[in-house]
Amino acid sequence: MAGEKKHVCLAKFLTLALGLFFISLGVSAEEYDYYSWQSDNFQNGRFYAKQPQCVDIPADLRLCYTVGYKKMRLPNLLDHETMPEVQQQAGSWVPLLAKRCHADTQVFLCSLFAPVCLDRPIYPCRSLCEAVRDSCAPVMETYGFPWPEMLQCEKFPIDNDLCIPMQFSGNHATQTPVSKACPPCDNELKADTVMEHFCASDFVLKMKIKEVKKEKGDRKLIAAQKKKKVLKMGILRKKDLKKLTLYIKNGANCPCSQLDNLGSNFLIMGRKVDQQLLLMSIHKWDKKSKELKYAIKYMKSHQCPTYHTVFQ
Repeated sequence: MAGEKKHVCLAKFLTLALGLFFISLGVSAEEYDYYSWQSDNFQNGRFYAKQPQCVDIPADLRLCYTVGYKKMRLPNLLDHETMPEVQQQAGSWVPLLAKRCHADTQVFLCSLFAPVCLDRPIYPCRSLCEAVRDSCAPVMETYGFPWPEMLQCEKFPIDNDLCIPMQFSGNHATQTPVSKACPPCDNELKADTVMEHFCASDFVLKMKIKEVKKEKGDRKLIAAQKKKKVLKMGILRKKDLKKLTLYIKNGANCPCSQLDNLGSNFLIMGRKVDQQLLLMSIHKWDKKSKELKYAIKYMKSHQCPTYHTVFQ
């Protein structure tokens, strides 16, 4: 609740600040309707194909629906001109938000995906970008994702320009304590969470794990030779299933309670990165879990969105 009030205050502050800014310059706000904040780093600004509009943030834009303000500017600041495009691209960031890697992750991402509706586009400050990047890039690296080009912090204005500052200045901790567990092991067994990882993963299996080892800072999971149930084949080949080895990147020393007992089956989700199979998510196969049953049933018919640019 406190966080939401803070974001609402941020939106009001931005509206007031920009209003005073335009008045002081004697400039009509309409002059800024087509152009974003301009600097040499932004290649003289962007030109939109159609006039920006204020639209409601829809409930199914899960990344930003709870950010603290109700309306957003469209096109947004990542050149997405339609709401379906915004929803498609923003969806792949929801799992990162759940990792709570920085308290300002949502504010930063939504300032770009769903910018607050003002007369003039306003970007996140460079320090905000750097703080979120420094905390969240290591989590993304665990999943084999680099910090994307479109979020390079050098692109954003320095803090003495008009921009969105850090909301939790000088404190990288989140409101909810960050788990020390390995990121792939730190997921609730909820149907929505399972489906988010299902769509973000290259392959999904029901399988047993024979052995767990440490190797060069990573944790190595060696699959049992017993038959595996394929829920999503993706880029895997049949021969890959015969000698399947997965890795938790940089996970040699972080806790993973699921691996304390290898006697049960596991729901395994992963990605193939540089010839390695990286673990995205792991859950014990709990036959009594209604959430798991629903997710497994939903996998059979669910059409995952295609993410083109978010992690490139």
